[in-house]
Amino acid sequence: MGVGTLAATSVTCKAASATTQAGQTGHSLKLGLASYSLRELSLDETLVVCNRLGIKHIALKSMHLPLDSSVSVIKSTAEKVRESGLDLYGAGVIYMKSEAEVNNAFAYAQAAGIGVIIGVPNHDLLPLVERKVKETDIKLAIHNHGPGDEVYPSPESVYEKIKNLDERIGLCIDIGHTFRIGLDPVQETKKYKNRLYDIHLKDVNKRGGEGTPEEFGHGIMNIPAYLKALQEIKYTGVVGLEYEKNGKDPVPGLAESIGYANGVIDTLNM
Repeated sequence: MGVGTLAATSVTCKAASATTQAGQTGHSLKLGLASYSLRELSLDETLVVCNRLGIKHIALKSMHLPLDSSVSVIKSTAEKVRESGLDLYGAGVIYMKSEAEVNNAFAYAQAAGIGVIIGVPNHDLLPLVERKVKETDIKLAIHNHGPGDEVYPSPESVYEKIKNLDERIGLCIDIGHTFRIGLDPVQETKKYKNRLYDIHLKDVNKRGGEGTPEEFGHGIMNIPAYLKALQEIKYTGVVGLEYEKNGKDPVPGLAESIGYANGVIDTLNM
């Protein structure tokens, strides 16, 4: 979808942007975007959409900043993102299945000036990951992938592997995958709050492996309860909205989801 097509959704986008701007003062939670939500758009189009929708924080996926890019390209791309008005706080999800991929992920994050890698390192690579975290002072938030994932299906499966490692290794709790595996995202988040460094916020239509993404408020997730829990634990990281539905035409549903999330946050702040 090109920028011309994006213009057709300007009314929806402006409504979501207005909601964001109206609620910026006093927001205790920072709503951001996992750029996978806009995976069919170019980086330039993604920046246009984020600014139109009032998003100020972004974690880039590799289609927007390829992992095999040169250091100069990574630096110039990161500068472009920041010059557009966005806080480039993270990158991922980055899979790490070899020592070379671990080393590359941290070099990539360093070149981009990124503070958090949202990643999935194989279990046997965690000692190397810990060394890289100590060397670079870059946090690693390990992402759980729910039903069918044999590496990190649940937040607990992450925590059990990292609980004795450097505290800068923590969790990115994907609430949709957590819910689909039969767990309560609120309870999981409260349980692991001290090692929670990123979140993927989404809505889904059912539990189990067949659950699929929905616009916020259309599924069965209790997003207001979850955002309230984040306020209660005084979560200071970014709440990374991840809208996975309608990859070819994501902007209307993304705008609706952002408006919903900001409306909930505004209500919680009253």
